[in-house]
Amino acid sequence: MQQMSHPLQPLTRHYAERPLLVYWEMTQACALACRHCRAEAMPFHHPLELTTTEGQQLLERIAAFGDPQPHLVLTGGDPLQRTDLFDLIDKARALGLKVSITPSATPNLTGAVIAQLKAHGLQSLGLSLDGSTAIQHDAVRGVAGCFERTREAIAAAAEISLPVQINTLVTNETADDLPAIYEHLRSLKVMRWSLFFLVAMGRGRGLQEVSPESGESLMHWVYELSGQAPFAIKTTEAPSYRRVALNRLRQAGMTPEQIRRTSAYQGFGIRDGYGIMFISNTGDIYPSGFLPLGSGNVRVEDLTEIYRRAPLFRRLHDPDQFKGKCGACEYRRLCGGSRARAFAHTGDPLESDPFCPYQPAREAIETFITCRPLPFDHLMC
Repeated sequence: MQQMSHPLQPLTRHYAERPLLVYWEMTQACALACRHCRAEAMPFHHPLELTTTEGQQLLERIAAFGDPQPHLVLTGGDPLQRTDLFDLIDKARALGLKVSITPSATPNLTGAVIAQLKAHGLQSLGLSLDGSTAIQHDAVRGVAGCFERTREAIAAAAEISLPVQINTLVTNETADDLPAIYEHLRSLKVMRWSLFFLVAMGRGRGLQEVSPESGESLMHWVYELSGQAPFAIKTTEAPSYRRVALNRLRQAGMTPEQIRRTSAYQGFGIRDGYGIMFISNTGDIYPSGFLPLGSGNVRVEDLTEIYRRAPLFRRLHDPDQFKGKCGACEYRRLCGGSRARAFAHTGDPLESDPFCPYQPAREAIETFITCRPLPFDHLMC
C-alpha cells in the first residue's frame, strides 16, 4: 500500500469526530511483488473482497462523517485491478468526496488511464519511487521495468496537470540513496515527496528500519531540504519529525503565528487512528493500514460510530493514555509517536515508539504524573 498525504487543513478540525484521511484498500490483487508490501498483495482478488454494492455503501458511510468530509484515498493492492473502479469513483464524487488514488506502476497504468482518472474527478495520483535508478527501484518492487513505467506515469500526469505525490520507502537499504532520489525528482513535475519510514509488518518484516539516531539525522536533512525543494516534503509513520521541525522553526526566530502558517504545523496531532482510518479489502476497520488491530467490519458495523466510539479508537484519540516515554513526553499531542510502530515492536499500540530517541523533559514527566493536560500550542511560545 502507498500512502497519500493530506492537503493543508486548518488545525481546528476535530479529529476525534471525523478523520482527515480514509484509506480504502480496494483489493489485495496486484501484479507487483514489493519487498515491503503491508498488504502482502497477491495476483488474485480475495474471495471476500467488498462487492460493488458494498463499496457504494461504504462510500455513503464515509460521506456520513459530515463536513468537513474526509479525503478518500483508494489504495491496494492495485486499485486498477477493480473492474468497477470508475463507477466507484463516480459514486464518491457524487457524494462530494475528494478522491486520490495510489495505483501500481504496471502496464495497466497507461497515459489513457491516467487521463481517464482525471476526467472522473481524481484530485491526485500517488506513485512510488524507491530508488534513483532502475536497478535499485525495481529490486524493491520485485518486477523489472517498474522504474521506467513510474517515470512515464509521472510525465503523463504532468501533461494533463494531475498532481502527483511520490512515496519513497526509508530503510537501511534505501537511506543512502535518498539524496540521489531527491535529485532525480527535481527533474520531474511532482507536487509532494513523502518519505515513509518503514514499519516492520507484512513483507516489510524482511527489511531493516533505520536506527533512531539515523532517523533523527534524516529528519534534520528533510527539514533543511524542505526550505529549498521545488515540491513539498513530508514524512509518514515518523511523527517525531514534528518535534524536529517545531524546534528548528523556533530556532529560526519564527513567532507562534508564523509557525501556525507553516505546512509542518498542519500535520500536528494527526496519527494512526486519530485523523486517519483504514478499511481493508474485506471491510475490516483499522486505525491505519500499518496498525492491523480490527475494530469491526463495515458489513455489520457503522463506520462513523466505530471511529468515534470504539474502545481502540478512543484510546488512540487520547495521548494521555500513551505509555512510557510517549505518554510522558511534552510533545505527545503534536507528535504522539507512531502507534503502528509501537504495536509492531511491543504488541501494544499505546506503548512508546522505539524510533524516537528523544528523552522527555523532567517538567513534562512531572506534568504527566499529575495528569494535567499539555496542549501543544504552549510549546511554540
